Amino acid sequence: MVDGALLNARLKGLTCFACGAAHDPRALHSVCTRCGMPLRVDYDVRPFQVGTETSLWRYAAMLPIDRAEAVTLAEGWTPLLEIGRRLFVKDESRNPTGSFKARGMSLAVSMARALGAKALAAPSAGNAAGALAAYGAAAHLPVTVAMPQDTPRAFIEECRHYGASVHLVEGTISDAGKWLRANGPRDAFDVSTLKEPYRIEGKKTMAYELYEQLEKKLPDAIIYPTGGGTGLVGMWKAFDELQAMGLIGPDRPRFVSVQAEGCAPIIKAFNEGAARTEPWPAANTTAYGLRVPSPIGGFLCLRALRETKGTALAVAEKEIVPAAEELSRKTGIDVCPESGAAWAAARRLYASGWLQPAETVVVFNTGTGLKYR
Repeated sequence: MVDGALLNARLKGLTCFACGAAHDPRALHSVCTRCGMPLRVDYDVRPFQVGTETSLWRYAAMLPIDRAEAVTLAEGWTPLLEIGRRLFVKDESRNPTGSFKARGMSLAVSMARALGAKALAAPSAGNAAGALAAYGAAAHLPVTVAMPQDTPRAFIEECRHYGASVHLVEGTISDAGKWLRANGPRDAFDVSTLKEPYRIEGKKTMAYELYEQLEKKLPDAIIYPTGGGTGLVGMWKAFDELQAMGLIGPDRPRFVSVQAEGCAPIIKAFNEGAARTEPWPAANTTAYGLRVPSPIGGFLCLRALRETKGTALAVAEKEIVPAAEELSRKTGIDVCPESGAAWAAARRLYASGWLQPAETVVVFNTGTGLKYR
């Protein structure tokens, strides 16, 4: 057990999202020991004073670790750019390592180090591996990543640049995860998406930032490219925390989950009214962050979509890159393919009337497009 002094005094415990089993936050946990599903971080939720740091650590009062113990590269507090009347892009490409993955890895690596991890590992489609490599280097912990063989070269070299051990695997991120479980270092703690509790805590700060940047109001809709879904789940959790503090009411932004037609397990389950996703066969898309055929948190994404009266759309592969280019040329923002899919979905939703011009809409650009070229 770790000394509780390293943790935030507001941290109450860990609870399984699925079965409700409690877990001690002073120990290093991955998933629920009872049912194998993701764990939720629970706090003594009450209003707090927002800090002055221009990073996600301005919300340290609602993060699990004492600020002095954080492994940070000044992640978060990314700009919210207005690109049309009440239409915004939240530009996560400004994060360290160029994507929103920096938020989650800062918290995951901080907590893993504080709780006694001696090495770290994860499968990745690209951006998560680069972020883990960078934060592992900052924490002085060895990192091993497994990635699909067709991952763009920039992601692979980025990991090596930070000193990570890189293994390329035939197939998808699911195959990379299987390879790590069979062949990865035995002493490495797995920080895969939703295979540990704290990446959600980093990602939830995107919702706190939206609330603050929109002058204590919430958008009407959030368009979010969804692979593993940590960001979607994190923001859903953060809005519940804001309500518990008395800062917002029960109304929520409508979440829109966007995937590629070649890998759309969440969209299929949503349209079928299912409670859980099923593995997507022969997953295929060059928006590599969306190529997650078996998201462990799929049931949570579905719950978030339905509770917020949201929706889910799959975008044709041929639309993704042209949409990313269009948004970049329209705005000057460096848009990644995943967010090209989100922009294509937003256009479709405006055309159908599901989104109205008078509504405040946020489209997430989850990372830089430079690594794909």
